[in-house]
Amino acid sequence: MSGPGPRATRARDRWRAALPGLLLVVLGLVAFAILLDSVQEQDDLHAIDEPVLNWLAANRSAAGTTALYLVTLVSGPVILPILVGSGVLAWGVTRHRWWRPLFLLGATCAASLISLAVKRRVARPRPPVEYQYVPGAETTFSFPSGHTIVTATLCLVAGYLLWSRHRTKRRLAGWLAGSVVVTAAVGLSRLYLGYHFVTDVLAAVALAVAVLGVVVAADRLRTLRRRAGPPERP
Repeated sequence: MSGPGPRATRARDRWRAALPGLLLVVLGLVAFAILLDSVQEQDDLHAIDEPVLNWLAANRSAAGTTALYLVTLVSGPVILPILVGSGVLAWGVTRHRWWRPLFLLGATCAASLISLAVKRRVARPRPPVEYQYVPGAETTFSFPSGHTIVTATLCLVAGYLLWSRHRTKRRLAGWLAGSVVVTAAVGLSRLYLGYHFVTDVLAAVALAVAVLGVVVAADRLRTLRRRAGPPERP
């Protein structure tokens, strides 16, 4: 009995290549759906939103407020796009390959657009102005946190694209630890300054994981096609 034909083998290889990314997409979307249901039904994790907001507001300090305001400023819609654009340009110019840097740029842009679309759809109000560091400074809706989703996407996708070409345990640990620390700092700044609830931040992270999954699937499929095809010109 003959084995599977070339077409079946190619289809199986594509499925295997895309599977890790698809699992990340499912994981992120399921987590987001749970959080969205919690917010809309005002139960489960929604119960921790106000207590955390109250506790952080009651325990602010001058030093903590200054430090976390700087974090939220750097990760905001003015400075972060400049940093990302500069980094993408430098990456492409120095490496003479534009696929990965443009993939990173596309992922962060997609994350921002997803955030805006979900905000408009869910239309969750921000925390009361008396909790906000600068009352009325944020004019969009609250769910999810835009600062957090873009930062998490940037860290996760950039780390994956670098690690996937040089897969070592040290790089993997650095990628994951760096992503957690930076994303946590940005998420905490949004909570501490009174601009978001906990579920806003968690939903942003869940969506960032889903975006990472799309990147992983597309990148692995592209790598598979390159290996199966003729070698690229130098």
